[in-house]
Amino acid sequence: SLSRLITGRPLTCLIAGEVFRFCSITMKNSVLLVLFVAVCSVSAYPLHASCKLTWSFSNTDCATVSSKLISQIKMWGVSAACGSSEKCGYTLKSSSSSQLSLTHTTPVHHYVDDVTFSLEGGSSSCTVHGHSTSETWYAVLDDGTNYCNMHNLLTGSGLNSTASESTSDSQCTEYSSANCDKY
Repeated sequence: SLSRLITGRPLTCLIAGEVFRFCSITMKNSVLLVLFVAVCSVSAYPLHASCKLTWSFSNTDCATVSSKLISQIKMWGVSAACGSSEKCGYTLKSSSSSQLSLTHTTPVHHYVDDVTFSLEGGSSSCTVHGHSTSETWYAVLDDGTNYCNMHNLLTGSGLNSTASESTSDSQCTEYSSANCDKY
C-alpha cells in the first residue's frame, strides 16, 4: 500500500512471477514510484500532456495557411472574450515562412500551453506539423486541451474544409475524447 511506501516499511510485490522486496523506500522514491504507476496507467497517451498532429492541404499554399492561422490567433488573443469556451488566450510569439510559435492560456486556471506549427510545401500544397504541450511539468491528462488548442484555430480560420488531419491517442493526449466545443 502507499502507506507502506511512505513509512519505509518493506514492500513485497510479484512481477512476472518474480518476487521483489523493497526495503527502506524513501519519501522521494515513493513519490517517483507513484508518478511512474500513474503514468503507466495512462500509457495509451504521451507521457506528458501534449499533442502532435499533421494537417495536409492539397489545394492551399503555406503562405495562405500561415496567414489564416495568424489572423485567427490575433482574433482570439489574450483580450478576446471567451464566453463558455477556451477560444481566446492565444499569443503569437514568433512567425516565419516555415514556422509559427505561440502560446495558449486557459481562461479559468491560466494554464499555459506552448504551440508550434511547422509548415512545408509547394506552390499549391502545404503540410503542417503541429505540436502543443503543457508548460505545467506534472500534467499527464488534459481532456484533449492540447489537441483543441490547434483544432480550434483550424476550424476558426475556416481551413478545416480543405485539410486532412492525422493524429491518434498515442500522439495526442485524450484525442479521441476531446470536446473542442468546450476547450
